Amino acid sequence: MLSSLITIRDWPHAPTHRLGESGAYILTSGTFQKEDLFDSPRRLTFLTNTILESAESFHCNLQAWAVFSNHFHLILDTSDPNLLKNFVGQVHTVTARRANEADRCPQRKVWFQYWETHLTFHSSYLARLSYVHSNAMLHGLVRRPEHYPWCSAAWFERKASKSFYRTVMAFPCDQLNIPDNFECKQISQPTGA
Repeated sequence: MLSSLITIRDWPHAPTHRLGESGAYILTSGTFQKEDLFDSPRRLTFLTNTILESAESFHCNLQAWAVFSNHFHLILDTSDPNLLKNFVGQVHTVTARRANEADRCPQRKVWFQYWETHLTFHSSYLARLSYVHSNAMLHGLVRRPEHYPWCSAAWFERKASKSFYRTVMAFPCDQLNIPDNFECKQISQPTGA
């Protein structure tokens, strides 16, 4: 009886994870204190590959990704949203362990938290696809999204139909409320990029 009378509000200092329905999600994760812990081509590639491999092992279909020295954004589709927590846990554990081994800081906290939003409207999905594919350009790291090697923009340009690509990339994303108050460190791109 008492539980029906009391509604506990969300804790304002941590994101509430409300995972109940299958479908598309946007997910953002950041490093602890926004430290640039993935600040080399090798580390960014390792983080990106870990995300891609983990998505496959947890049966999450990645639609878009953008990976930076201190955060990442993903759009993924899942039939079991409860696996998102395990997916993020694996990415965080594997990459934190590697970063801490490389820097000889075994007890350092690497990741802070993550936020996800279930995308239930088609226009919301398209706007967030545009946002994630364009994120490196929005952060001022490249002039064209497909020039940033640690995101899906070049892959999307190659694989999507031309009309869908143009629709997504022209979709306005300047009014979105996505946690992205990160300063991005410019990383020298690998040779040949």
